[in-house]
Amino acid sequence: MNGRVALRFLGREIEIEHAWVGPAGAEGPVLVFLHEGLGSVAMWKRFPAELCEAIGCRGLVYSRPGYGRSTPRPPQERWGVDFMHQQAEALLPALLEALGVQRPYTLFGHSDGGSIALIHAALFPERVAAAIVLAPHILVEAFGLASIRQAREAYLQGGLRARLARHHDDVDSAFWGWNDIWLDPRFEAWDLRGLLPRIRCPVLAIQGVDDEYGTMAQIEGIADRVPGTQLLKLAGCGHSPHRDQPQAVVAAAARFLSHHNIIRRQA
Repeated sequence: MNGRVALRFLGREIEIEHAWVGPAGAEGPVLVFLHEGLGSVAMWKRFPAELCEAIGCRGLVYSRPGYGRSTPRPPQERWGVDFMHQQAEALLPALLEALGVQRPYTLFGHSDGGSIALIHAALFPERVAAAIVLAPHILVEAFGLASIRQAREAYLQGGLRARLARHHDDVDSAFWGWNDIWLDPRFEAWDLRGLLPRIRCPVLAIQGVDDEYGTMAQIEGIADRVPGTQLLKLAGCGHSPHRDQPQAVVAAAARFLSHHNIIRRQA
């Protein structure tokens, strides 16, 4: 059963939906899941539980403000170019403190959640044991913006709004918060490459060869700036490796975490 925890964020009181998965009482760092730009606790489905059960760790899944069953974004509030930095620097630390998550912890982020994981690992290097990022963004590509424009059309004219509405209390809060800022001309200069060298933890970056939101420049750029980064490029895989090839992702995560002595056994 999902819970809700009260926090103060951006000057107001909010509630964050969250769920614990994996074996209770498991030793080792908690694995914190950070969802994609239109994701939520529910949209992860069974994957976090399956990964945590396979590798024998406790996992925390949560919906960011504006998503899932967390407090929606106020109608008048437009996210700024720094919205992912705010999530990484303010929201995530407050949430982990409120839930009593001990340091160090491991991050598992997808898409925007992968970017937030990288920012957090760079800003708080002493807190993060490792980071696994799936289809993260470190810079804005015209290739990806074209797909985001297509998502807007699918939301306005197709069935995307109805599909997303099953997973968000306020689906317009979730969609327009994400879509508006990514398509804002100011966002084209957004770039994490200067921040990445501050990361000190091991990084595993996974991307599908057929990712419709980014090219391999995204994960290759991480490897260029974070020594020892491991890359996994999955053929026949799109923007969501954990949905397209879950077994490959679980196996890769288990090998990576075992190699760095973060878990005691592999899947």
